[in-house]
Amino acid sequence: MPEIIAGLEIPETAAAAEATALIQKTTSPLIYHHSRRVFLFGLIHAHRLGVRPDPELLYLAAMFHDSGLLTPFSEVEQRFEVDGADHAREFLLRRGFSAAAAETVWTAIALHTTPGIPDRMAPEIATMYLGVLTDVLGLGLDGLAKDQLDEILAVHPRGDFKNEFLRTYFEGLKNRPETTNGTVNSDVLEHFIPGFRRVTTVERMLGSPWPS
Repeated sequence: MPEIIAGLEIPETAAAAEATALIQKTTSPLIYHHSRRVFLFGLIHAHRLGVRPDPELLYLAAMFHDSGLLTPFSEVEQRFEVDGADHAREFLLRRGFSAAAAETVWTAIALHTTPGIPDRMAPEIATMYLGVLTDVLGLGLDGLAKDQLDEILAVHPRGDFKNEFLRTYFEGLKNRPETTNGTVNSDVLEHFIPGFRRVTTVERMLGSPWPS
């Protein structure tokens, strides 16, 4: 029997169940509850927009989207979003998903902190991104039905989400500060590290080896 939260159905597939167990084991309750809320809010955005994302792909993208913050899945230093995206793509390909499906999930995760682009892309990419914005920044919160929101939060509580998530965000970035250049992630380092200042694009251009 499928799990239904606030009228929204969690995909009842082997891959979804495996991803749920993996994220619970390798991340933290904070990331697990956040990831499930992102999926549920993503579905709400899909209904509002009249689009039909593949629910399993949306779920897998949501579950893996912040996995790169807590566990380095790569031997190279790269953005945490790409770390999580690479891990998710490998997860899907090993379970027989098509290359196109794996690429959709990879893109959704890799772009979920990039404003202005993912919401113009495929339904799985757009709605996962919008779900992230709802849970992190409150996008569309005033338009959610109170009883539906209350049920979601009863199953997946926020607790002190703002402060705890910012701390988790920082912990995932502090040892790879160069990967935050040109992204919203540098804001987090500037908040937590006194005197931290990212290298600006202007400085990179003017300091390039070109003579003019």
